[in-house]
Amino acid sequence: LLVIGLSLVFGVMAVIPIGGADMPVVISLLNSYSGLAACAAGFAVDNNILIVAGSLVGSAGIILTQIMCKAMNRSLSNVLFSGFGSGKTETTKVEGEIKPISVEDAFYVLEAASNVAIVPGYGMAVAQAQHVVKELTEMMEKNGAEVNFGIHPVAGRMPGHMNVLLAEADVPYDQLLEMDEINPRMETVDVAIVIGANDVVNPAAREIESSPIYGMPVINVDNARTVFVLKRSMASGFAGIENPLFYKENTRMLFGDAKESIGGLVREFS
Repeated sequence: LLVIGLSLVFGVMAVIPIGGADMPVVISLLNSYSGLAACAAGFAVDNNILIVAGSLVGSAGIILTQIMCKAMNRSLSNVLFSGFGSGKTETTKVEGEIKPISVEDAFYVLEAASNVAIVPGYGMAVAQAQHVVKELTEMMEKNGAEVNFGIHPVAGRMPGHMNVLLAEADVPYDQLLEMDEINPRMETVDVAIVIGANDVVNPAAREIESSPIYGMPVINVDNARTVFVLKRSMASGFAGIENPLFYKENTRMLFGDAKESIGGLVREFS
């Protein structure tokens, strides 16, 4: 009973200090702990398979945690001990005007584009829009556009989340470009389409020193000639902070369910 009580306290204390955007890191770390626990159980019951399996899960979880910390330009200790209940929210308000766009108007811009970059995020996963994104990609390629995907290491809830979803939709692997590959090309992109991503394209990470995500590497979609942001509403992302991208002159907001919005674009191309 004492051990169970201590475990509960440890679990609560490990999660309380974690801000919104850091939660995937802690989930990965807790997964690693589960592997270590399985490994210890294997020693207790003298089961080699349990020892090996637990070791693999534990080591994979630690490696994944380190990858995510590196992608956010943060150390694991900073993630775990940055402050109880801070939530890493930002009170600074971004000035500017939101410029909505309709599916029909977005189609005319995409029809004239010769280079398109798609940046998927958790919103694409929630809307299960990967297959219709594949359809839109094929339509734009038939129209003569070059289409690539910009994949941020922590887009979604785990590294590789977007890669798995797009692979499920049979998107060619050579079209999936990592952040370091897509960023140098962004200034030549006619249209960048952000599908449900928020924090991983937030220019505050470069421009606002007071931002909780300042210093985190992001995909520089704001350098594209035009940016379409597909969102259900103006709600903040996982980190709970404002995104200046939405207020920039070259950004247009396409509100609604991502699957329905992209489906509308596909119908326009058809």
